[in-house]
Amino acid sequence: MTSSSRIAVVDDEPEIRELLHDYLTAIGHEVTLAASAQEMRGLIEKREFDIALLDVAMPGEDGFSLARHIREVSDMGIIMVTSSDDVFDKVVGLEIGADDYISKPFALEEVNARVEAVVRRSDRNKNASEPNTSRIPMGTHVLDIENNYLLDENGAITELTATEYDLLVAFATHPNEAMSREKLLDLAGRADGEAFDRSIDVRITRIRKKIEPDPSKPQVIKTVRGAGYIFVLNTD
Repeated sequence: MTSSSRIAVVDDEPEIRELLHDYLTAIGHEVTLAASAQEMRGLIEKREFDIALLDVAMPGEDGFSLARHIREVSDMGIIMVTSSDDVFDKVVGLEIGADDYISKPFALEEVNARVEAVVRRSDRNKNASEPNTSRIPMGTHVLDIENNYLLDENGAITELTATEYDLLVAFATHPNEAMSREKLLDLAGRADGEAFDRSIDVRITRIRKKIEPDPSKPQVIKTVRGAGYIFVLNTD
C-alpha cells in the first residue's frame, strides 16, 4: 500500500515533470513541480517536503549543487535522477547526502519502489509521547530506535539523513561487532553496493562529527583495519 508523501519533482524537461506528476499523484502522493534549481530553492523556503526527485543535468545550477543546498537546510529524502548509469555520478550524489538514485530511462514502477524505500527509511515520528524502551547511548547522543530519533544530551533531535539513520541502527543493533562495508550495506538496505561502498567512509565521517566527543579521535565508531567499522557500546 503506497503511503502519501509530499514530493517535489525538479526537472527541466516538461514531459518528465508531467509524467512523474501524473503517476505519483495517481498513487496518492502530493506532488509539486519545479523546472529549475532556483525555483526549488524558492519552494523550500515556503513549504516542507518529504522527498525531492532531483534531475542531475539541468541548465544553470545542477542537481548536485541543489542537493548540497537541500542537505544543509533539510533532512528530506533526496533521490537523484541521472541521465546515465555512470557510477561516478551516483557516488557524487551519495556523498553529497542523497538517499538513492534513478537512472533515465526509468520505469514508473521503479520510481514508486525507490520513493517507498526512502519513505520507510526517512520516516520520523514527530510525536514523542510514546514511552521509550529502546534507547542506545552513542557517544554524546542517544539513539531512540522506537521513535526514530537521535537525541543530544539536552534531549533535542539531531537531524540525520535517512541513510545516516540506517547506519546508526545497524551499529546499534550489532554493538561491539566489527562489520565490513558489505555487511553495513546489507543492514542499511542498500541495493547498489558499488556506488554506496565508495561513499560509506564519507557517511561514517559525518556521523562521527555528530556523536563523537572528539571526531578526530573516534572512540564510539572505530575503524578496524582490514575489517571495517565497530560500534563500541559502553555498558559502564
